[in-house]
Amino acid sequence: MLTYLIRRLLSMIPILLGVMVITFLLFYQINRPETMARQILGPKADQRTVETWLAHRGYDKPIYLNTRPGEPLLDSQFFNTLKGFLTFDLGISDYNDEPVAKMIRRGILPSLLITLPAFIVGFSLSLLLSLFQVFIRDSLLDRWGTAIFVALMSIPVIVYVIFGQWIAANLFAWFPAFGFNFEGLSTARFLALPVLIMVLSGLGSEVRLYRAIFIEEIRADYIRTAQAKGVSHARVLLVHVLKNGLIALITVVVASLPFLIMGSLVVESFFGIPGLGNLMMNAINTSDFSLIRANVYIGSLLFLFGLMLTDLCYAAADPRIRLQ
Repeated sequence: MLTYLIRRLLSMIPILLGVMVITFLLFYQINRPETMARQILGPKADQRTVETWLAHRGYDKPIYLNTRPGEPLLDSQFFNTLKGFLTFDLGISDYNDEPVAKMIRRGILPSLLITLPAFIVGFSLSLLLSLFQVFIRDSLLDRWGTAIFVALMSIPVIVYVIFGQWIAANLFAWFPAFGFNFEGLSTARFLALPVLIMVLSGLGSEVRLYRAIFIEEIRADYIRTAQAKGVSHARVLLVHVLKNGLIALITVVVASLPFLIMGSLVVESFFGIPGLGNLMMNAINTSDFSLIRANVYIGSLLFLFGLMLTDLCYAAADPRIRLQ
């Protein structure tokens, strides 16, 4: 186990380096620091102000290698960026000079307050509905359910947001249409509608996926053997089918865990939730490359740890799997 974990951790290093190199190269292909400085400072900013802005963020240094006399060869934008990420020094925002790490820490809790309940409710509901569809498979109710879930997964998230704000917030005034505030239990008023929309937007695809997993399991030989021995349908579904479908479920569920921390960009932006998704959207709108780069790095790191956690869950769910 320990050898496997060390090997996986070491394998993350070249992947993270590759992600950061690609992100760095794309930045210089799309938007150079001088252009970004003009966008943030305004077209009327003088050259001295632009140069001060660049020097404050290290954008005045050479891009890859520093060949200036008397200066270290690796004192460049590229290697300083890699050094910062290795030491988890995410730098300051290009837009407002605020430490990026502080901005990210501030956005984690609002994101989790939305994504975590949406994940728990959505997963539980999808699991129950998919098992129920398998229980009544090939019936008229199963066909109607399939049609409804296909329709749900065909609707874009933005449609749920627009109709949710119009019906639940504006028409009936059940929930606030925009904004967020920590007010103890009353904070739930600001979270209920975004959570409901996230659950509905993912319900169709999740139920269809879980149903396909369980249908494949219920056609296996061991299921027919259990049924021939007189095992009840409920026990077959909840014990045999669910247990043996865990591997596929783990692949889907654990791989989605990093996105819980990174938040939902669309929902947070439309509801004014100050989470990481909204933070990323604002960074794109304001050309805050430092913040975008940090979000990409953290997202990649979380995704790689999610994959490693998936393998660990495989071994825990199936004794035939060994980590080597």
